[in-house]
Amino acid sequence: MPQRPEDLVEVLPEAEPFLAREAAVSAPEQRTGLVLVHDLAGEFDAAHAGALTGAHLLDALPNRLIARFDVDALVDYRGHRPRMTFSGDRYVSISSPEIGLYALEDDGGTPFLLLHGAEPDYAWERFVAAVLQLVDRLGVTSAVALHAIPMPVPHTRPVTVTAHATRRQLIESYPLYWGEMRIPGSVGALLELRLGEAGVDALGIAAHVPHYLTQATYPAASLTLLEHLTRLTGLHVPVETLREAAEAHRTEVDEQIARSSENTAVVNALEEQFDSFAASREETGLLGFSGEMPTGDELGAQIERFLAEQDGDRPAE
Repeated sequence: MPQRPEDLVEVLPEAEPFLAREAAVSAPEQRTGLVLVHDLAGEFDAAHAGALTGAHLLDALPNRLIARFDVDALVDYRGHRPRMTFSGDRYVSISSPEIGLYALEDDGGTPFLLLHGAEPDYAWERFVAAVLQLVDRLGVTSAVALHAIPMPVPHTRPVTVTAHATRRQLIESYPLYWGEMRIPGSVGALLELRLGEAGVDALGIAAHVPHYLTQATYPAASLTLLEHLTRLTGLHVPVETLREAAEAHRTEVDEQIARSSENTAVVNALEEQFDSFAASREETGLLGFSGEMPTGDELGAQIERFLAEQDGDRPAE
């Protein structure tokens, strides 16, 4: 098994333009500002909103793979079982999990990087160290994490977010909701922590997904993540297909909720609490329990329950 961080990643020839540009930089202040976007939240990504956002970027923008990570050393295949194709009397192909670093260009031609794929199960610190080496070699000056968390909010209101960062100045336009709390970690969270310790600005946006919609995709959350990515970085990315998907999904959920008076009552109660909290803050913010903000312990417990449900959905070995 690879022991050094650099053994976990293969840098491809397609990375050469970035490596050459960084080699020509004689001082840190000469860096032009390359953004790294990452969505490796794994199960700490309600409705897979962050992963869907990354997949959308790859579908919608010009891109090329510039580095690939050793999934055999990083991923537990029992938790991320590859899909295999069986034809007639034999297996003919396998689609294995991947972790890749991609170079993309936004609608204005501005380059940025995307770290996308399966969240590693093993060697978190070595994986993060390998990413930090790439950050240094490629000239990355800031990083943005995209993910989602379950919250007691209704799908009938705008998607709200929690912002986090290694420096408060990076997200000073966002409200501060939480005190100190202990929550389950993710590779994305560890990467943000280690980037900050290395002096690289790192921030993240967590979209709030209605707790009753966490088991399926929620395009509205992915759309919101992209809108905040543009707000924080200036990158211009296409969102129209996500907007259309969000509108269609909203209609579908409305129809499903309307079939049950019990579900309708739950959503109505969430709407009242959301509106009450928004009015009390004079903004559309995060809704808490019983019309109040959840404490750190309450939020941590809710996230723990959410992750336990994800583990319960895995097939038995």
